[in-house]
Amino acid sequence: MPIGLYIHIPFCASKCYYCDFLSFKRHEKQEAYMDALIQEMEQTKKDLVSGTTIKSIFIGGGTPTVLPPLLLDKLLKAVVTCFNIEPDAEWTIEANPGTIDIEKLQVLRKYPITRISLGLQSTHDDLLRKIGRIHTFKDWEESIRLIKQHTSWEINTDLMFALPGQTEEAFLETLNTVTAYDIDHLSVYALIIEEGTTFYKLYEEGKLEVASDELDRRMYHTAQRYLNDKGYIQYEISNWSKPGKSCKHNAIYWQLEPYIGIGLGAHSLMNHARYYNETNMEAYLSAAGNLSLLRKEEEQLTKEMAMQEYMFLGLRLLQGIDTLAFEKRFGESVWQVYNEQLTKWIKYNVLVKDKERIYLSPYGLDVCNEVFASFL
Repeated sequence: MPIGLYIHIPFCASKCYYCDFLSFKRHEKQEAYMDALIQEMEQTKKDLVSGTTIKSIFIGGGTPTVLPPLLLDKLLKAVVTCFNIEPDAEWTIEANPGTIDIEKLQVLRKYPITRISLGLQSTHDDLLRKIGRIHTFKDWEESIRLIKQHTSWEINTDLMFALPGQTEEAFLETLNTVTAYDIDHLSVYALIIEEGTTFYKLYEEGKLEVASDELDRRMYHTAQRYLNDKGYIQYEISNWSKPGKSCKHNAIYWQLEPYIGIGLGAHSLMNHARYYNETNMEAYLSAAGNLSLLRKEEEQLTKEMAMQEYMFLGLRLLQGIDTLAFEKRFGESVWQVYNEQLTKWIKYNVLVKDKERIYLSPYGLDVCNEVFASFL
């Protein structure tokens, strides 16, 4: 059975003001964490059903490339040792500008990595400082130069819009600048104020400049038009790629396929059950890879839950859902299960029915959260 593999590296050089991911500086824990992570991999290998193969790998965080070369090598060696990786597997590693150098690239090139996801958010250094990024646009340029010079990897870059003080003109300039580097894939997200972040505290205190909903939507529509004109294909609400360069790993999540998460707080979907790992660092380290101690709140997906997730995750994709695939998977017609919701949204021109596919209309992309909620 082919599955996806996610590995979480929770270390960062600093914490961005908008970030609510499970990450922190605590670099003194890196070596102990790597030992515990490898122990978890070894136990997971024993736990997997015989014949399980890995069709995609995503090493995320945090910033995996803040690890020193020795620990990076130790991590990647354990991955290829513990798992049966398919020859054509997509293998992504996340990085931030300024954390890539020749020595680290030499380590990474020893392994079958195919893709790198490089955070940027904006090409304007003043905006980067406002959101707590510690790199500059020049750092990103240098990282791109090194990656292109020394590897043949596909490159993704993350961009954000609706940032404090960001204008439409500044966002368009960022799009224009980044696409000039012939990037394979772009993930473009609106700023969301998440609880527990520096931005959330400032927002609660009335000290954060927040973009209006109208400006947010105008920027999103700008990205759609501009990237389409540049030959990018929007295949998901927030993701664009050159033809044939879409992210295969993320598709596993959106299509409700099985994947396993390794590391602090990592989530998994295996054997029709969801669970997540221990989120406390000290407890994670002391568990020493013992899966019974690491795995928390396992929840069996009922048929009803699986159908709900299939709908609201599948509709994130621009191609939407295949009604025949739904019926084959669940033994019921999607029209029997969700006739009321589908009829309503099609009537309002929010969803489109085209032969056996149902997908969001351009207007539906702007009100997608309301659509998703209707299937719960």
